[in-house]
Amino acid sequence: MISLSNRAKILKPSPTLAINAKAKSMQAKGIKVINFGAGEPDFDTPENIKKAAIKAIEEGFTKYTPVGGIDDLKDAIIYKFKRDNGLSYKRSEIIVSCGGKHSFYNLAQALFDEGDEVIIPSPYWVSYPPIVSLAGARPIIVETKEENDFKLQPDDLEKFITPKTKALILNSPCNPTGHAYNKQELEKIAEIAIAKDIFIISDEIYEKITYDGFEFISIASLGEDIKKKTIIVHGVAKTYAMTGWRIGYTAGPEEIITAMNNIQSQSTSNPTSISQKASVEALMGPQEEVKKMVSAFQERRNYIVERLNRIQGVSCYKPLGAFYVFPNFSSYFGRLFKGKRISNSTELADYFLEEAKVAVVPGIEFGADSYERLSYATSMEEIKEGLDRIEDALKRLD
Repeated sequence: MISLSNRAKILKPSPTLAINAKAKSMQAKGIKVINFGAGEPDFDTPENIKKAAIKAIEEGFTKYTPVGGIDDLKDAIIYKFKRDNGLSYKRSEIIVSCGGKHSFYNLAQALFDEGDEVIIPSPYWVSYPPIVSLAGARPIIVETKEENDFKLQPDDLEKFITPKTKALILNSPCNPTGHAYNKQELEKIAEIAIAKDIFIISDEIYEKITYDGFEFISIASLGEDIKKKTIIVHGVAKTYAMTGWRIGYTAGPEEIITAMNNIQSQSTSNPTSISQKASVEALMGPQEEVKKMVSAFQERRNYIVERLNRIQGVSCYKPLGAFYVFPNFSSYFGRLFKGKRISNSTELADYFLEEAKVAVVPGIEFGADSYERLSYATSMEEIKEGLDRIEDALKRLD
């Protein structure tokens, strides 16, 4: 019998990737599944970005690069932060990694030790707690409320800070709820972080996907004191439909970035050379395609929220960003289908997949069992059919 490490034993596969894989497996068998599970844009990578990658291949840019990214890409990231957020960074304060998840993993390994506590507002992105745990630290889950737009309240934050607290993870716009913090809300959180001397890990990967004129603010831009306590985790995947290119980046204090670079040098080495060149074009090139994608996402969001809120017993917060909705289905818990009781978000998600051929992600995976996450990064036609199926499936419950 093989004895696995304790860290391997506590881990389970990413539920969002697992559900997406199951849906695709069913589709491969000829079953028409409406997939609301995917956490990636359904649009193709813009042509100018693909051409930059092809040019890199043709010019032979296919060898190792510096561990933390090429200077051209670091300079493009520095330019992006100055242009979009009014933030100034040096190359030594930037590291490029193999996706946003890899960025966060390296950061956790560099920053956290056994006994550290990391505050994570719930609902949260599924990978935050396991990555914190893998670093030996303890995830401290702070529940938020739908009536507060799922936002962490300053009083709750202060209540959960202890001498062991090392950091707060802040995701805005948020996966899975789509909520986003305004400047005034961020200022209150920044005041507490400075006073209590804790880091803010600001996951800003959905920065460009916002609606209704919402103005994204990076918490690091609120002053030099909070900038010194903030590490920004970002990437090109969501904004530029580049999920498979695997490029994420981190900006923060030089000492932390250097430690991340050392960890990366002993694990993955450099991110893909070709993807780095494509990412330079993504950040520095035309941004019109991003605006088109966001416009399409907003139209879908409006439709899916309105439809979900029309279903009896379902409530759905209207997101300000990202491309997910997080409707509350808990009024259907306790109901029966063919004598089998549906008691939680996992069982309801299984019912939707098996009986309606619709893939959603159970809210429990995000720390909120009353909900299901639906991605609207799919066509309007698929959204309409998927919601028809969900509505019909709910009507069949006793």
